[in-house]
Amino acid sequence: MRRRHVIGSLGALLAGGCSKIGDSAAPVSLFDSAERWHKQAQRLLAGRYSLAPEFDRSQVSPYFRGNGSRNVDTPEYAASAVSGFADWRLAVTGLVEHPLSLSLDNIHRLPQRTQVTRHDCVEGWSAIGEWTGPRLSTILRGAALKPEARFIVLRCADTLAGTQYYESIDLIDAFHPQTIIAHKLNGEPLPVRNGAPLRLRVERQLGYKHAKFLTGIEAVASLAGIGGGKGGYWEDRAGYQWYAGI
Repeated sequence: MRRRHVIGSLGALLAGGCSKIGDSAAPVSLFDSAERWHKQAQRLLAGRYSLAPEFDRSQVSPYFRGNGSRNVDTPEYAASAVSGFADWRLAVTGLVEHPLSLSLDNIHRLPQRTQVTRHDCVEGWSAIGEWTGPRLSTILRGAALKPEARFIVLRCADTLAGTQYYESIDLIDAFHPQTIIAHKLNGEPLPVRNGAPLRLRVERQLGYKHAKFLTGIEAVASLAGIGGGKGGYWEDRAGYQWYAGI
């Protein structure tokens, strides 16, 4: 069995089950230990900058489903969608020397990467899609991270159960060559159900890390004090692993 399958199966098993058992001290300790092992194992076995598998364009799935938030239920988002998100801005803030406010046109003018990759969801489904967008590293280099920055927090427009969605990754994954801010799926503007107009693709991690409806990128030194303090919506609410490597 391939390494991706071994690590992915363990990650999905742990993440999928923790909404039921995540409240007791023993499982929390188990998850913490498993997460550390998981991250260290992936980076030891595969290397920091090894690539997730990429596929041929002919292998793209006929339909790429949406899950989690499939829309943003606000009048502002609906109006922006009608205009083709012409007014959408992506803010780059926090521990950076040069805060940015990028329009979609700015995003489109950056060097682009297109990659055909598989999306693995903790719900048990997978799909292959062709994603296009600039590398996150290009944007971060433009903003110039301050030395104390350790994590990148992804701010989102959508809510689930009345709580704003967010996610975070460390700088190793932020600067990974396949980590992009995608604005196209299969050659077309990103559909609303898949996170229009911008979403993260962090290809070596499970689907819930791929934050949709992006409005902001924030460089921080610590995740404490952000949301519930565990680094992401599902991590805060259900004890999902912060590191969801596959």
